[in-house]
Amino acid sequence: MHLQAAVDGYDVFARALSIGAETLVMRFEPNAPMHERYRVQHDFLSPPVGNEVVTISRLINAFFRWEFNSCEVLVKDGVVYPIDYANACPDVAVTSLHYYFPWAIKALVRWTVFCCVTGRRPRIDLDTRSYFDIGDRDELSYGEKLAAYRELADVYFDTDHYEEFCAEHLAELDERVLEWIKSAHFERLLFDTVRMGYPPHEHDQFLGHFHGLIDLWVRDESARLENAAR
Repeated sequence: MHLQAAVDGYDVFARALSIGAETLVMRFEPNAPMHERYRVQHDFLSPPVGNEVVTISRLINAFFRWEFNSCEVLVKDGVVYPIDYANACPDVAVTSLHYYFPWAIKALVRWTVFCCVTGRRPRIDLDTRSYFDIGDRDELSYGEKLAAYRELADVYFDTDHYEEFCAEHLAELDERVLEWIKSAHFERLLFDTVRMGYPPHEHDQFLGHFHGLIDLWVRDESARLENAAR
């Protein structure tokens, strides 16, 4: 947090949520109310910066053997500053993530099924020497070290095997989650969550707020799946 305070006039505050071998980078507004902190904005980082943020998040998780974590970074003039990367039980409530909630549920389902079916077990040995060996190589640039760290992270999370498994066995998950989000069951879940989290006089306001964001996701996801099917 001292580093965060020192980066004056930063361009972007981003939060990367990592679940197993998947990472989603979201624009974050820390001073906004909880229901408005995650801004729905795509491509707000350049591809190289976005890749760096994803790699940092995966690197931290692989290094510490975390499989569910969020990493916060500031970006100023194209430079990435990790400021808070130990949120080992991040908030994934629908009233917090709203538009991004379906992604979190799908990632949790995919990683859980993958671990259960393949018998993956957590490794408690940290094996930090392999990371320090990369850091100690003076002939490598920062970008080259980052790429080498990403390789270690991908090995730890068995990323290639995970992606193949999901493509073969969980290919219909996107459609099933879309159906669920549009269902009466999810409508009840959203209503109950709002009812428990907000006073009665705010129920209509926040049901409308979250419905609007969820409906936006439904439209975007439907269009994405239609384009993928062509």
